[in-house]
Amino acid sequence: MLLTIDVGNTHTVLGLFDGDEIVEHWRISTDARRTADELAVLLQGLMGMHPLLGVELGDGIEGIAICSTVPSVLHELREVTRRYYGDVPAVLVEPGIKTGVPILMDNPKEVGADRIINAVAAVELYGGPAIVVDFGTATTFDAVSTSGAYTGGVIAPGIEISVEALGVKGAQLRKIELARPRSVIGKNTVEAMQSGILYGFAGQVDGVVRRMKAELAPEEPGEVTVIATGGLAPMVLGESSEIDEHEPWLTLIGLRLVYERNIARM
Repeated sequence: MLLTIDVGNTHTVLGLFDGDEIVEHWRISTDARRTADELAVLLQGLMGMHPLLGVELGDGIEGIAICSTVPSVLHELREVTRRYYGDVPAVLVEPGIKTGVPILMDNPKEVGADRIINAVAAVELYGGPAIVVDFGTATTFDAVSTSGAYTGGVIAPGIEISVEALGVKGAQLRKIELARPRSVIGKNTVEAMQSGILYGFAGQVDGVVRRMKAELAPEEPGEVTVIATGGLAPMVLGESSEIDEHEPWLTLIGLRLVYERNIARM
Protein backbone atom coordinates (compact mmCIF):
# COMPACT_ATOMS: atom_id res chain seq x y z
CA MET A 1 0.00 0.00 0.00
CA LEU A 2 1.14 3.54 -0.79
CA LEU A 3 0.17 6.31 1.63
CA THR A 4 -0.17 9.74 -0.01
CA ILE A 5 -0.49 12.95 2.02
CA ASP A 6 -1.46 16.34 0.57
CA VAL A 7 -1.09 19.11 3.17
CA GLY A 8 -3.03 22.27 2.30
CA ASN A 9 -3.40 25.48 4.25
CA THR A 10 -6.82 24.50 5.60
CA HIS A 11 -7.17 20.74 5.14
CA THR A 12 -4.90 17.74 4.80
CA VAL A 13 -6.06 14.95 2.50
CA LEU A 14 -4.68 11.43 2.83
CA GLY A 15 -5.13 8.62 0.35
CA LEU A 16 -4.27 4.94 0.40
CA PHE A 17 -3.40 3.31 -2.93
CA ASP A 18 -3.41 -0.38 -3.75
CA GLY A 19 -1.55 -0.26 -7.05
CA ASP A 20 -3.23 2.37 -9.23
CA GLU A 21 -6.50 2.30 -7.26
CA ILE A 22 -7.27 4.57 -4.34
CA VAL A 23 -8.95 2.32 -1.78
CA GLU A 24 -9.34 4.73 1.15
CA HIS A 25 -9.13 8.44 1.84
CA TRP A 26 -9.39 10.82 4.79
CA ARG A 27 -9.68 14.60 5.21
CA ILE A 28 -8.49 16.29 8.40
CA SER A 29 -7.83 19.90 9.42
CA THR A 30 -4.30 21.21 8.94
CA ASP A 31 -2.77 22.35 12.22
CA ALA A 32 0.73 23.77 11.99
CA ARG A 33 1.15 23.26 15.76
CA ARG A 34 0.93 19.47 15.63
CA THR A 35 4.19 17.71 16.47
CA ALA A 36 5.56 14.64 14.73
CA ASP A 37 4.39 12.46 17.64
CA GLU A 38 0.86 13.86 17.43
CA LEU A 39 0.77 13.29 13.69
CA ALA A 40 1.95 9.70 14.17
CA VAL A 41 -0.87 9.04 16.65
CA LEU A 42 -3.37 10.59 14.24
CA LEU A 43 -2.14 8.43 11.37
CA GLN A 44 -2.30 5.32 13.51
CA GLY A 45 -5.88 6.10 14.50
CA LEU A 46 -7.01 6.60 10.91
CA MET A 47 -5.21 3.69 9.32
CA GLY A 48 -5.92 1.34 12.19
CA MET A 49 -9.56 1.32 11.08
CA HIS A 50 -8.75 0.00 7.60
CA PRO A 51 -9.18 -3.78 7.17
CA LEU A 52 -6.25 -4.12 4.75
CA LEU A 53 -3.75 -2.67 7.23
CA GLY A 54 -2.37 -4.06 10.48
CA VAL A 55 -3.03 -2.58 13.90
CA GLU A 56 0.57 -1.50 14.40
CA LEU A 57 1.78 1.80 12.92
CA GLY A 58 3.24 1.14 9.49
CA ASP A 59 1.80 -2.36 9.00
CA GLY A 60 0.94 -2.76 5.32
CA ILE A 61 2.45 0.59 4.25
CA GLU A 62 5.07 0.02 1.57
CA GLY A 63 5.69 3.63 0.55
CA ILE A 64 4.84 7.23 1.44
CA ALA A 65 4.52 10.33 -0.78
CA ILE A 66 4.00 13.78 0.72
CA CYS A 67 3.54 17.33 -0.56
CA SER A 68 2.84 20.34 1.63
CA THR A 69 2.13 24.05 1.26
CA VAL A 70 2.83 24.50 5.00
CA PRO A 71 6.60 24.28 5.69
CA SER A 72 6.24 23.57 9.42
CA VAL A 73 3.95 20.60 8.77
CA LEU A 74 6.33 19.25 6.12
CA HIS A 75 9.13 19.42 8.69
CA GLU A 76 7.12 17.40 11.20
CA LEU A 77 6.01 14.86 8.59
CA ARG A 78 9.65 14.39 7.63
CA GLU A 79 10.29 13.49 11.27
CA VAL A 80 7.30 11.11 11.24
CA THR A 81 8.73 9.21 8.28
CA ARG A 82 12.15 9.03 9.96
CA ARG A 83 11.01 7.94 13.43
CA TYR A 84 7.93 5.85 12.75
CA TYR A 85 8.35 4.64 9.15
CA GLY A 86 12.12 4.33 9.02
CA ASP A 87 12.08 1.22 6.82
CA VAL A 88 9.46 2.57 4.41
CA PRO A 89 10.63 4.47 1.27
CA ALA A 90 9.34 8.06 1.42
CA VAL A 91 9.23 10.78 -1.23
CA LEU A 92 8.72 14.36 -0.07
CA VAL A 93 7.99 16.76 -2.92
CA GLU A 94 10.57 19.57 -2.79
CA PRO A 95 13.24 21.02 -5.08
CA GLY A 96 15.26 18.23 -6.67
CA ILE A 97 12.42 15.73 -6.86
CA LYS A 98 11.82 14.35 -10.34
CA THR A 99 8.29 15.14 -11.56
CA GLY A 100 8.62 14.82 -15.33
CA VAL A 101 6.94 18.24 -15.80
CA PRO A 102 9.15 21.21 -16.82
CA ILE A 103 8.30 24.38 -14.87
CA LEU A 104 8.42 27.43 -17.14
CA MET A 105 8.28 30.12 -14.46
CA ASP A 106 10.51 33.07 -13.58
CA ASN A 107 11.28 31.33 -10.27
CA PRO A 108 10.18 27.68 -10.25
CA LYS A 109 10.76 27.43 -6.49
CA GLU A 110 7.87 29.85 -5.90
CA VAL A 111 5.30 27.43 -7.30
CA GLY A 112 3.40 25.46 -4.66
CA ALA A 113 4.20 21.76 -4.61
CA ASP A 114 0.53 20.84 -4.87
CA ARG A 115 0.16 22.84 -8.09
CA ILE A 116 3.06 21.01 -9.71
CA ILE A 117 1.68 17.68 -8.54
CA ASN A 118 -1.72 18.56 -10.04
CA ALA A 119 0.02 19.30 -13.35
CA VAL A 120 1.76 15.91 -13.21
CA ALA A 121 -1.57 14.12 -12.81
CA ALA A 122 -3.30 16.26 -15.45
CA VAL A 123 -0.64 15.42 -18.05
CA GLU A 124 -0.83 11.72 -17.20
CA LEU A 125 -4.63 11.49 -17.24
CA TYR A 126 -5.62 13.98 -19.94
CA GLY A 127 -2.49 15.20 -21.75
CA GLY A 128 -1.91 18.81 -22.76
CA PRO A 129 -2.99 21.47 -23.20
CA ALA A 130 -4.91 21.54 -19.93
CA ILE A 131 -6.01 23.85 -17.13
CA VAL A 132 -6.40 22.63 -13.55
CA VAL A 133 -8.83 24.56 -11.33
CA ASP A 134 -8.23 23.70 -7.68
CA PHE A 135 -10.90 24.86 -5.23
CA GLY A 136 -9.00 25.10 -1.95
CA THR A 137 -8.09 27.85 0.50
CA ALA A 138 -7.32 29.79 -2.66
CA THR A 139 -8.84 29.04 -6.04
CA THR A 140 -5.88 28.32 -8.30
CA PHE A 141 -5.80 27.96 -12.09
CA ASP A 142 -2.75 26.17 -13.51
CA ALA A 143 -1.85 25.92 -17.19
CA VAL A 144 -0.18 22.94 -18.85
CA SER A 145 1.09 23.29 -22.41
CA THR A 146 0.62 20.91 -25.32
CA SER A 147 4.08 19.49 -24.60
CA GLY A 148 3.21 18.87 -20.94
CA ALA A 149 5.08 21.80 -19.36
CA TYR A 150 3.76 23.88 -16.47
CA THR A 151 3.52 27.39 -17.93
CA GLY A 152 2.00 29.43 -15.08
CA GLY A 153 -1.32 30.18 -13.49
CA VAL A 154 -3.74 32.39 -11.64
CA ILE A 155 -4.43 32.67 -7.89
CA ALA A 156 -7.75 34.04 -6.59
CA PRO A 157 -9.33 34.14 -3.11
CA GLY A 158 -11.00 30.85 -2.26
CA ILE A 159 -14.71 30.33 -1.63
CA GLU A 160 -14.39 29.86 2.13
CA ILE A 161 -12.09 32.90 2.45
CA SER A 162 -14.67 35.03 0.65
CA VAL A 163 -17.51 33.80 2.86
CA GLU A 164 -15.49 34.52 6.02
CA ALA A 165 -14.53 37.99 4.75
CA LEU A 166 -18.20 38.85 4.14
CA GLY A 167 -19.10 37.73 7.64
CA VAL A 168 -16.29 39.70 9.25
CA LYS A 169 -16.47 42.91 7.24
CA GLY A 170 -20.22 43.15 6.69
CA ALA A 171 -21.91 44.72 9.72
CA GLN A 172 -25.24 42.99 9.02
CA LEU A 173 -23.83 39.88 7.37
CA ARG A 174 -22.75 36.60 8.92
CA LYS A 175 -21.13 33.31 8.08
CA ILE A 176 -23.45 31.13 6.06
CA GLU A 177 -23.75 27.53 4.95
CA LEU A 178 -22.27 26.94 1.51
CA ALA A 179 -25.40 25.66 -0.21
CA ARG A 180 -27.39 26.23 -3.38
CA PRO A 181 -30.08 28.91 -2.96
CA ARG A 182 -33.64 28.47 -4.22
CA SER A 183 -33.09 31.00 -6.98
CA VAL A 184 -30.47 33.40 -8.31
CA ILE A 185 -32.41 36.34 -6.88
CA GLY A 186 -32.22 35.77 -3.14
CA LYS A 187 -35.38 36.25 -1.07
CA ASN A 188 -33.43 36.81 2.15
CA THR A 189 -29.91 37.80 3.17
CA VAL A 190 -28.60 34.24 3.49
CA GLU A 191 -29.87 33.22 0.05
CA ALA A 192 -28.55 36.44 -1.47
CA MET A 193 -25.08 35.66 -0.09
CA GLN A 194 -25.29 32.03 -1.22
CA SER A 195 -26.27 33.17 -4.71
CA GLY A 196 -23.41 35.66 -4.86
CA ILE A 197 -20.89 33.03 -3.79
CA LEU A 198 -22.13 30.21 -6.06
CA TYR A 199 -22.84 32.14 -9.25
CA GLY A 200 -20.10 34.66 -8.65
CA PHE A 201 -17.43 31.98 -8.41
CA ALA A 202 -18.86 30.03 -11.36
CA GLY A 203 -18.66 33.21 -13.43
CA GLN A 204 -15.14 33.86 -12.20
CA VAL A 205 -14.04 30.35 -13.19
CA ASP A 206 -15.53 30.61 -16.67
CA GLY A 207 -14.12 34.08 -17.28
CA VAL A 208 -10.59 33.24 -16.13
CA VAL A 209 -10.56 29.91 -17.98
CA ARG A 210 -11.67 31.47 -21.26
CA ARG A 211 -8.87 34.04 -21.05
CA MET A 212 -6.32 31.36 -20.18
CA LYS A 213 -7.47 29.21 -23.10
CA ALA A 214 -6.98 32.15 -25.46
CA GLU A 215 -3.34 32.42 -24.37
CA LEU A 216 -2.63 28.71 -23.99
CA ALA A 217 -4.11 27.58 -27.32
CA PRO A 218 -5.15 30.67 -29.31
CA GLU A 219 -5.84 28.71 -32.50
CA GLU A 220 -7.73 25.82 -30.87
CA PRO A 221 -9.01 26.85 -27.42
CA GLY A 222 -11.52 24.02 -27.55
CA GLU A 223 -8.66 21.52 -27.36
CA VAL A 224 -7.80 22.60 -23.80
CA THR A 225 -9.08 20.18 -21.16
CA VAL A 226 -10.26 21.89 -17.96
CA ILE A 227 -10.05 19.73 -14.84
CA ALA A 228 -11.62 20.67 -11.50
CA THR A 229 -10.36 19.36 -8.17
CA GLY A 230 -10.43 20.37 -4.50
CA GLY A 231 -12.96 19.95 -1.73
CA LEU A 232 -15.33 22.70 -2.89
CA ALA A 233 -15.30 21.82 -6.59
CA PRO A 234 -18.69 20.00 -6.52
CA MET A 235 -20.38 23.23 -5.48
CA VAL A 236 -19.41 24.99 -8.72
CA LEU A 237 -19.42 22.09 -11.19
CA GLY A 238 -23.07 22.34 -12.16
CA GLU A 239 -22.88 26.09 -12.84
CA SER A 240 -19.64 26.28 -14.82
CA SER A 241 -19.76 25.90 -18.59
CA GLU A 242 -15.98 25.60 -18.97
CA ILE A 243 -15.11 22.65 -16.69
CA ASP A 244 -14.73 19.39 -18.62
CA GLU A 245 -13.60 16.91 -15.98
CA HIS A 246 -13.87 16.49 -12.21
CA GLU A 247 -11.10 14.53 -10.50
CA PRO A 248 -11.36 14.86 -6.70
CA TRP A 249 -8.15 12.87 -6.09
CA LEU A 250 -6.00 14.64 -8.69
CA THR A 251 -3.29 15.65 -6.20
CA LEU A 252 -3.15 12.19 -4.62
CA ILE A 253 -2.84 10.60 -8.06
CA GLY A 254 -0.03 13.02 -8.86
CA LEU A 255 1.73 12.04 -5.64
CA ARG A 256 1.50 8.38 -6.62
CA LEU A 257 3.03 9.15 -10.01
CA VAL A 258 5.87 11.19 -8.51
CA TYR A 259 6.57 8.44 -5.99
CA GLU A 260 6.83 5.88 -8.79
CA ARG A 261 9.17 8.14 -10.80
CA ASN A 262 11.52 8.69 -7.87
CA ILE A 263 11.52 5.45 -5.93
CA ALA A 264 13.86 3.72 -8.39
CA ARG A 265 16.46 6.45 -7.77
CA MET A 266 16.47 6.03 -3.99
